[in-house]
Amino acid sequence: MKANLTTLRRIIDRHCVEPTTRTIIPGLLLFRADEPTTPMDVVYEPRFCIIVQGSKTVTLCDKVFEYNSQKYLITAVDLPVKGCVTQASKEHPYLSLCISLSPEKIKDLINDIGSHESDLKSICPSCITTSDLTNDIFDPVFRLLSMLDNPQDIHVLYESIMREILYRLLQGPQGYVLRQIATVGSNLSHLNRAIDWIRDHYREAFDIASLAQVAGMSTPSFHRHFRAATMMSPLQYRNRIRLQEARRLMLNTNMDAAEAGFCVGYESPSQFSREYRRMFGAPPASDVKYIKQ
Repeated sequence: MKANLTTLRRIIDRHCVEPTTRTIIPGLLLFRADEPTTPMDVVYEPRFCIIVQGSKTVTLCDKVFEYNSQKYLITAVDLPVKGCVTQASKEHPYLSLCISLSPEKIKDLINDIGSHESDLKSICPSCITTSDLTNDIFDPVFRLLSMLDNPQDIHVLYESIMREILYRLLQGPQGYVLRQIATVGSNLSHLNRAIDWIRDHYREAFDIASLAQVAGMSTPSFHRHFRAATMMSPLQYRNRIRLQEARRLMLNTNMDAAEAGFCVGYESPSQFSREYRRMFGAPPASDVKYIKQ
């Protein structure tokens, strides 16, 4: 793996000249940073990530996940996290890749290899985790990225290589999580319906009982599974989505704090400012000014 890791670094270095590059390979994103970064709030959709040079921390609530080229990271549902590159330089930039996880492709593979149905009704697992990167996972990833230098191969080889990557992940320590997101009737599949609803309606007020109905679960069960999977309550999840979007609006459109708060669903400017400061450590105007500087 060591020799191929060096080659993979060169491939990503050639094809990723911006901080984020969407490639011609479906679902494949490349990332680079020439210096350590400040923590940035983002929403990680279901994805499989490998760092080939440098290191990074991803924080969900109070839990910190540190990983480098020895580990891979998986997220199984949409999660509002903080990402921070901790090791990078111009001579040795941070280089990484992320592959979107398709529940449909995972489901098709499960139908071929079988599932462990008895496990799927237990408590939802944490939907973000890291595991050791092994050769059987790294090798098909290497072959997938090698197609960036040989794009004529993508049409013929992409599906089989992607299927091999998913198979190796299903056989690994996080296979249980992947089976949950792709299996109709699992607790995590029910939970995903509620998470999708929150992402689409985060500006709206809701009560837990109604959201539990969206998920098709009892209120106590829904609350318990949601916290186990995301490490926060449904209301905390909604507030993080709101505040991240408000911050994006102020940074990208120069919207003032009062207008941004109203746009994401806050009726009280004081409540918006209070919750914003609690999450980001500074009032909206001061935080945005610091980031821009």
